[in-house]
Amino acid sequence: MRNISTILSVLALVLIGVLFYLHFNGNKELKKVSVEAEKTAHNSFRIGYFDIDSLQNHYEYFKDVLEQMKKKEASMNAELNQMGAQYQRRIQQLQAEMQAKGNAVTQADELKAQNELQVLQRNLGERKASLEQDLQKTQVENMGTLRKTVEDYLKEYNKDKGYAFILSYEPGLLMYYKDTMYDVTGDLIRGLNARYAAKKGKP
Repeated sequence: MRNISTILSVLALVLIGVLFYLHFNGNKELKKVSVEAEKTAHNSFRIGYFDIDSLQNHYEYFKDVLEQMKKKEASMNAELNQMGAQYQRRIQQLQAEMQAKGNAVTQADELKAQNELQVLQRNLGERKASLEQDLQKTQVENMGTLRKTVEDYLKEYNKDKGYAFILSYEPGLLMYYKDTMYDVTGDLIRGLNARYAAKKGKP
């Protein structure tokens, strides 16, 4: 009986030893695998960025669109200024007519003049709203086209670059540190300008 107890005790100690070995050695292997996975993930996850200000200053399409928008806005302001000047001249004309009539001015004359000025003022306001809405619509469309152009180029550009994200950077907004090693602004501007030049050169 004593021999059987001794044998069982020895077996129990051996089993405990095996369990300890498996436990600690297994943890080492898991830790090793975890570290390797972390290194791989760290090496493969890259974030690029481009500078919005530089893109706007050097992308020829953006500069052309900006120039077109300035001309459109100047044309709008010129038309509104002309309408405003006509409105003011008509006010002065009606005032002169009333003064010329003196006491002969009737209530009907005053009402007619008032209605005419209201129509002119309403027309001016409606035209101003229409022109501003058209200008804003054009701005939104241009920005949408610009964004899509950049996105399409970056999709092609990133096929062999391996960036997980490519973000836009603007001073003072969100990003507090950037590593210039991941700055793709130069590549982006060169690529976009080359495409735009080729597109402009087509008949």
